[in-house]
Amino acid sequence: MNLQLKLDDAWFTVCPAGAVQPGRGVAALLPDGRHAALFIDRSGRAYAIDNRDPFTGASVLSRGLLGSAAGRAFVASPLLKQRFDLESGRCLDDEEVAVQAYEVRLGGQQ
Repeated sequence: MNLQLKLDDAWFTVCPAGAVQPGRGVAALLPDGRHAALFIDRSGRAYAIDNRDPFTGASVLSRGLLGSAAGRAFVASPLLKQRFDLESGRCLDDEEVAVQAYEVRLGGQQ
């Protein structure tokens, strides 16, 4: 199985799902030059958000810690610890800030 992101109404294969360890993130370079932070939680659900921390400008969200609040999965930035919802990209600590969230699926052959 592969981890795929929906980009411009088409599915883009990023990597084999096995390249992402549950509970840890990885960064991926997208065709347009952006970086995405990819995650698979311990239940096997995949997520992808922009890797750039909007508070610092550093591409580090893939190195953040996964957690949950009120039943919502999030990643906490490793720098300033702001939490980003993995489904919507919204910052849980500052409602005026968000990162892009991508539609993700596990599919296709390796």
